[in-house]
Order: sequence, then structure tokens, then C-alpha cells
Amino acid sequence: MSNNILITGASGQLGRRVLDHLIDGNTVDPSRIIATTRKPEALTAYAERGITVRHVDFDDEPSLEKAFVGADKILIIATDLFDLVDNKRLRQHERAIRAAKALGASHLAYTSMIHPEPGSPIPFANDHYGTEEAIKASGLSYTIYQNNAYYENLVLALPTVIKSGFWFTSAGEGRTAYASRDDMAAAIARNLSSDLKRSETLQLTGSIAYTNAEVAELATRVLGKPIELVDLSDEALTEQLKAFGVPEPFAILAAAVDANARLGLADSLNDTIESLIQRPPLSLEDFLVANRAVFLQ
Repeated sequence: MSNNILITGASGQLGRRVLDHLIDGNTVDPSRIIATTRKPEALTAYAERGITVRHVDFDDEPSLEKAFVGADKILIIATDLFDLVDNKRLRQHERAIRAAKALGASHLAYTSMIHPEPGSPIPFANDHYGTEEAIKASGLSYTIYQNNAYYENLVLALPTVIKSGFWFTSAGEGRTAYASRDDMAAAIARNLSSDLKRSETLQLTGSIAYTNAEVAELATRVLGKPIELVDLSDEALTEQLKAFGVPEPFAILAAAVDANARLGLADSLNDTIESLIQRPPLSLEDFLVANRAVFLQ
């Protein structure tokens, strides 16, 4: 077997960080890394460092089989297709799983979400749960990374919250154990570069779980801008966000994320990230400090 590591979605935010940590943090020879993407031109700098870059189309199974040639360990980073009606993303992932098995990969890894099981209020949780089940049924050894919320998700909402001074939320006292995208990528890279033989599911999550009120308090202290929470129902939050101009699918998703926290599905705590990267992970306070300009734009 080649012992090559293949990363799908390698031009995305998580994929690039995994590549960086594989090369720089784990001393994996670039010649052993295959990066696949819909946009190979976006990875020119990585190709110049010795990584093999290949085009792939998750809607075309022969394309996946061609891209997966010579890969031993394959990391499928969940595609960014946002389809809540026809399960198109699940079918994309199933094609990739079949291709991995057909091409003789020895280990399959996948970036899932925390608690994707049936009953999750997150609209796309079924994509992840279905993919996990397909991986388990494939007969390949596997690692499923159940990623919790990124600190970077706060960049999408907090700047607007800070400008208005009000945070509309339906999360109540629910908690979320955020972690940085880069620390999750470092953990995934370290795990991928190890001798993977057994199948396991790893929850990649922070070591502290915050309520939105606690995040607001910390942001107020670090950024110097007062934030007042406004508690709403999921339905009222969806309507409020739509009134602010948020497209309905994303307003529904935002309310679902809050519901997920309120139901206790985002507060899982462990030290898996720290044990893999062998250093303390980035704290939320340090993330806010480092991105002060972004939050106050």
C-alpha cells in the first residue's frame, strides 16, 4: 500500500489548514499527500511544495475513482452543498465512500458534526448521520471526526450584534463548547499522520462550554462593546432574522443552531484536541483578542 494521505475539499478553510499541519506540524513528506478539489488552480502554492493536486467532482463517481487512485488514507471533508430537500450532499458522500472502497483505500476519515443522530434540530444533521452510517457499512476501517462549533462561526454573527448592541437568541441557558478551526485541523492532521488501524468516532470539541450570555459577557470585556441578550422563541428568532434581511433558509438554520444548544447537544466536553495537538488549544478569549479588528469592523 502507498501510505499516501488524500484530502478532499482541500481548497476550503478546513482543508487548507489540514494540509498545512500535515506538512509543517507532522513532518509528512508532501509527496505522500494528495489534495483534491473542484478548483485545482486554488492550490497552486501547495503543488509547488510537492503535494499532488487533483480535480474531483463529487457528482461524478468516475471522477472520484480517478482522483482516489493511489490513496491509502482518505479524509472526506463534508461538501459545502446546502440542500435540505433532496439529500444531494449525502449522495455525494456516498459516492466518495464507494470510490474509496473500490480503489482499495485502507482507512476512511470523515468530518461530521457533534451529535448528528436523528432528532437533531440542525437541518443538515441527516447528511452527516447518513454518511456516518454509510461509512460504518462500507467495511473499511474509519475515523469519524464529530466537530463541534468553530470560534469562527461567531465572526458571522457577532459583528452585527456588536453594532446594534443586541443579541437575539433562542439558546436560553444552552451551552456550546467551541474550538478554533485551526486547532481542529491540527488535531485531524496529527491523527491522520498516525498509524490508523481501528475504527473510532472522535468528538473534537472545546474544553469549556459557554452560554450565549457568557460569550456576550466575555466579548463585552474584551472588545469594550456592551451586548444585551434578547431571549426569543425559535420561531420569533427566525422571523426577527428574516426582518433583518437574512434569507429564510439561513434564518431557520441560525434558530436551529440555538435550539441545538438549548437542547444540550453542543455542550460535550473532552480533551481530545489537546491530547492530539499536544498543547493547550486556543481559548475563546485569545480568539476574540486576535480577531478584535474583525469583530469591530
